[in-house]
Amino acid sequence: MVDLKQAYQQCEEVIRHHSKTFYKAFSLLPPKKRKAVWAVYAFCRIVDDIVDEGERPSEELMEFTAEFDSFLRGDYSKDNFMWVALHDTFTNYDMDVEAFRDMIKGQGMDLVKIRYQSMEEVLDYSYHVASTVGLMLLPVLAPKKTNVLREGAIALGLGMQLTNILRDIGEDLERGRIYVPEEVMAKHKMTEFDLQQQKVTPEFIKVWEQLAAEAEKHYDTAMLTMHEYPLHSRAPVKAAGHFYRAILNKIRLNDYNVFGERNFVSSEEKHAILSQI
Repeated sequence: MVDLKQAYQQCEEVIRHHSKTFYKAFSLLPPKKRKAVWAVYAFCRIVDDIVDEGERPSEELMEFTAEFDSFLRGDYSKDNFMWVALHDTFTNYDMDVEAFRDMIKGQGMDLVKIRYQSMEEVLDYSYHVASTVGLMLLPVLAPKKTNVLREGAIALGLGMQLTNILRDIGEDLERGRIYVPEEVMAKHKMTEFDLQQQKVTPEFIKVWEQLAAEAEKHYDTAMLTMHEYPLHSRAPVKAAGHFYRAILNKIRLNDYNVFGERNFVSSEEKHAILSQI
């Protein structure tokens, strides 16, 4: 049996290891809320790892879905740190169960779809794998404002996931996945073959910038309701948005090279962003 303190510590290790950006931003929260965020992140990470690294991803995702259904009925493994921490979080906050289900559904999309035709398809995928995280966290971050902040939370997730897509084009190609919409490439006279060459051409930059403009539009929408968050949550959420948005400019400054290297915002740059919030 894993005790609660140990469970939350293990959740914290997961986010510290896998997402320095989120860890830096949400470390600003009060301890109780911070721990709840760690638990939610651990849930999302485990689902993501099943799809990306599982030996039998489809079966494992079905098994995980069944485990989540059992968890909701109060039946879960007391030896699993994530379920122990998440149970405490569900006890303390009025969590949005559908957002958790949509997250699982979104991760499952990667098992059946590796090419995207339209921007609408990409935004639907982005909602399921990223906007859902915002909806999962709203009852923790702003329990009295979940309805008011719903649209902004969805928009922030869309901006972040589009940023992930733009940063990870090269990595995704190696996994056999292309999230850049075919219709956007066609508009700028670029083919899938061109993309596979992994070269930064004028056409590629136009495609990249169209998606970046879409991401920045959603960041702008998210910022419109940022003042509705309670003071203790406002800075972390705002920081997460600004940290992620800054990745886009890092890529621009790196001459749009998203092939063979990972663009990231340094700790010093994050400190500078925080000082301006």
